[in-house]
This record gives sequence, C-alpha cells and structure tokens, in this order.
Amino acid sequence: MERSGELHLNELPEGCIANVLSFTAPLDVARLSAVSPMFKSAAISDVVWERFLPSDLESVLSTSPDGSLLLASVSSKRELYFSLCDNPILVDNGRKSVSLEKKSGKKCYMLSAMDLVITWSDSPQYWKWNSNPASRFPEVAELIKVCWLEIRGKINTSMLSPSILYTANLVFKFSIEAYGLDDQPVEVAMKLDGDKICAHSVCWNAERRGQQFRTARRPVDFFSCRRSIPARESDGHYPKKRGDGWLEIELGDFLCTEGEDGELEMRVFDGTNYWKHGLIVEGIEIRPKEVGASPSS
Repeated sequence: MERSGELHLNELPEGCIANVLSFTAPLDVARLSAVSPMFKSAAISDVVWERFLPSDLESVLSTSPDGSLLLASVSSKRELYFSLCDNPILVDNGRKSVSLEKKSGKKCYMLSAMDLVITWSDSPQYWKWNSNPASRFPEVAELIKVCWLEIRGKINTSMLSPSILYTANLVFKFSIEAYGLDDQPVEVAMKLDGDKICAHSVCWNAERRGQQFRTARRPVDFFSCRRSIPARESDGHYPKKRGDGWLEIELGDFLCTEGEDGELEMRVFDGTNYWKHGLIVEGIEIRPKEVGASPSS
C-alpha cells in the first residue's frame, strides 16, 4: 500500500524542528518539548536558545568578571539562558545587575543604591552604607534620619530590549526600628528624555489601603525641612513581597521603542516635614511588565 504525500512532524529532521522552535518563545518551547522525543531533543538545541538570548548579551557580560566566568563555564546556550534567569550578574563595577525574564528572554536591569542619586546619602548623619547578605550588591543604603527623602535613578533605554513594555520598581526593606514611613503617600514620577510619562503617589505600607493618612508621630525641627504635603490618600500603589525577600513598589511603566536611544529617569520623593528612619534601599529594578507564567528550567 502506497503512502500518501503527507509528512508527519516526527519525520522532519531535528535541525528543521529546532529552527521552527527558534521562531516561537521560551514558554512555547517548554510546552512543545513534551510533544515527542524528537521535539524534546530539538528543544535543547543551541539553535533555539541562541535566538532567545539578546544579541548584545555577550558584549554586556564580557565587561564583568562574573559575566566572563559564566560565558566560559556554560556548556550550552540553554544553560546560559536559565542561569541568567535565576542568577543576575553584576555589571558596571557592581553598580548594576543584568538578568533575563524567564518567559521571554528580555533583559532586566537593577540599578543598585550605589548607582542612584539619593539626597544626602554621602552624609553619615543621614544615611549609612552597609553590606546586606540578602542583597545581590556589595552595599545597600540605610536611612538614619531625614525629612527630605528623594531618590533618583536613570538608565539609557538602548540597554533594554526593544518593543517591550517595561515597569520600574523600587526595591527596599524596613529596619525593625523604622518610623515615619507608613502614614503618608509618596510622590513617584518617570521621565523619558525630560518629558514626564507618568506620575502618581504610592504608599510605603500595604496595610494602610483605603485609610486616610495621619500626621507625623515624631516631632521635627521645621527649619530643617523645605515644605509640607497635606494628608491625602495614595493612588492605590502599595508594596509587594518579592521572591528574594525584599519589598517592591511600582514607580510606573513605559514602552521601550525599537531604535530609540533615550534616557529614562525615575524619582521617588517625600518632602513631608517630619523625620523618617529605617528605609533600606537595594535599588530600582527595570523589567518587562509581567503577564502570564514562566517556563520551567
């Protein structure tokens, strides 16, 4: 009996299947690898995972000792991919970290506290710099006492993956003795090449949802502060717990346009006229806006 002209997928060469898979997405590859042994074998091919890696990744990693070591030690593009998803690499002399979003392979950056502009952070009576075993960075910034709390960060959009909706998040913790950080909304804003793209207020304490913010419980020297913000509610943005043990609060999102080479600026500001203490800042993370699930490694 003669066979029909149909060609079954399992009869395709493995290289052909790998090439087809490379035009999908990491999440699709994770699912399709369960179709058959041939698909499972094709799904681990370097042809597939090289396409999922950012085109400039090698040049980014080669500037870092940890990145260079990773490039030399991995045995496959797939291993490199999942290593960068699970273990951010420090770059720019430890001032930033780079990683990949697991479900898409798009670049994520975190600007360390050392890479941010924190008002009065160079004055030991207001801020101190500590190592923290829970942080990926050598040092974090811990607030001793200020009224005027201002944190700024910036990144060139050419460092990010194009045509992706990104979100920026302040990553932080509170010390046990923290005070002055739960009763008022905080202004956050983002600018792209000087043009404001979003601005809203956030709240340090998720337990305060729907409540009116009260006045300070600590006395202050009013001559040491510049202005007072009247009590009001936040815009509904509250901290969330991260998988690494830190908290994060969203500053805003923006579309990284392909071919665009601009400067994204982020600002966190609380100018209320009372003392604040105990905020521990790890950095600001810029990552793709999360939707859906991630593939397993």
